Amino acid sequence: MTATLIWILVALVVIGLYLSWTAGRLDRLHARIDAARAALDAQLLRRASVAQEVATSGVLDPAASIVLYESAHAARQAEEEQREVAESELSQALRAVFAEPQQVEAVREAPGGEEAARELTEAVRRVPMARRFHNDAVGAARALRRHRKVRWFRLAGHAPFPMAFEMDDEPPTALAERAA
Repeated sequence: MTATLIWILVALVVIGLYLSWTAGRLDRLHARIDAARAALDAQLLRRASVAQEVATSGVLDPAASIVLYESAHAARQAEEEQREVAESELSQALRAVFAEPQQVEAVREAPGGEEAARELTEAVRRVPMARRFHNDAVGAARALRRHRKVRWFRLAGHAPFPMAFEMDDEPPTALAERAA
């Protein structure tokens, strides 16, 4: 009788340790998502800021400047529910404005344009990477949260179900060629 109780107690302790480890892992994944989201937000803000700077520099034709400025402004001011759409529209505006390498060269030839072109190239290159890191972390957390043990024992607590950030982040070909 005593041996059976000891074995039951040992089994409960092992199960408790396993569940505690799983809850800790899930917590670390949620912290990783938060960090990745902050990095993504920073990269998106940087891209929009550089796009606005280029749009107001006077090196682009007026129509391209207006399109780029309005898209960048909308991306910076977008509410969370509309953020993915606004960022996708900024990507489309960047592709429209910098479809030809001549546009990039026009920016580079302006005073201070070399620095602006370099910053814009880096910004459009970093956004897809930051989004990929965020979505990878979301995928890992979602996979763990789908396990029965996590659902049955409510190991996720009250944390919201993580959502991927889906947007069009394809860089303009002229800027992508320059980065390569």
